[in-house]
Amino acid sequence: MERKIRLIVAKPGLDGHDRGAKVIARGLRDAGFEVIYTGLHQTPDDIVQSVIQEDPDALLLSILSGAHPVLFPEITKKLHENGVDDVLVLGGGIIPEEDVPALKEAGVSEVFGPGTKIQEIADYIRANLKR
Repeated sequence: MERKIRLIVAKPGLDGHDRGAKVIARGLRDAGFEVIYTGLHQTPDDIVQSVIQEDPDALLLSILSGAHPVLFPEITKKLHENGVDDVLVLGGGIIPEEDVPALKEAGVSEVFGPGTKIQEIADYIRANLKR
């Protein structure tokens, strides 16, 4: 039996709304992935430590607070500093289109906005895993 693709869904920063992250986590679990949800109010260090401890194939960052231009690059930088370069990093939530190029330059592979179908995210993960 083939190993399930392992994902972490994380909510960086002080964003207190996680319904979308829970919907994504459940939908991806239903699509056959192993999903770990870290909960609300995670610091970049918390998220990086979760990645190191859990050894996922992908990290999905969900944010609504508008802090993505600071938090997402900080997380990808800390991942790199800790030698974690083989994890696919995705972003989601309320992220303006004009912010996406900078996030991709910082190491976020793709950004998914509201209304994205779970199957689209699942297909992207399967097609773009680094491992």
